[in-house]
Amino acid sequence: MRGIDELVKVDDPAWPELQEILRTSSVPVQVLPGDINEGRRCLLQMQVTGRSVLGALALHTGGLLVDNGWLRVFGGGSGSVADGRLLSLAQVNRFPTAFDSHWLPATGLVVGHDIVGGVFALNGGDPAAAGRPGAPGQMTYFAPDTLEWEAMEMGHSGWVSWLLSGRLETFYDGLRWPGWREEAAALALEQGLSVYPFLWSEEAHADLAATSRRPAPMREVLGVAADFARQMGSDPGSLGDV
Repeated sequence: MRGIDELVKVDDPAWPELQEILRTSSVPVQVLPGDINEGRRCLLQMQVTGRSVLGALALHTGGLLVDNGWLRVFGGGSGSVADGRLLSLAQVNRFPTAFDSHWLPATGLVVGHDIVGGVFALNGGDPAAAGRPGAPGQMTYFAPDTLEWEAMEMGHSGWVSWLLSGRLETFYDGLRWPGWREEAAALALEQGLSVYPFLWSEEAHADLAATSRRPAPMREVLGVAADFARQMGSDPGSLGDV
């Protein structure tokens, strides 16, 4: 086990380079204020250093709002959505209150949500045992239009660079409709969009713009998707505690 000073006080920290990427990105991104104590708690339980992008986000941010708030990347937030802050990595993944060297996320580390119920997670050491595709340490995506996990063939730092590279438009082709930016920007941080007919339905696939959408608690959006996935015979595991 590495102590918190060993994790925080590192040569070549990732934060300066990440700051520059955030500053020059063509994608709209808002860096939320973090909580240093919560950030350090995240680092200690994850046992990652400030050299990593994951560690830098936890230490120096309360998370990111990407592409007009369509995507939320978790960091070391204060956990008070009422104050306009995201939950932290520790809260979303239910870290133990005190450091536990034996604890690991059961099915992978949830690192981001999009507003329609898509979930980005980092694979643990045995993805197959957790019912996830891809290799250990690889990013996966729970797609709300298929209710299945998809391997992304990149690690966490590559994923963050990819988010800010302008390629989200292609990734979300078929999941966005005219006016999505305005609908995303209007949501509170504890909300997502409930879409009906559901995104996995034939009706939504045929004409997404014709669906009706309403703000709903993110917990509800994720819960409905998880329930239907189980009804279809596939337990998605943890989608994050929000």
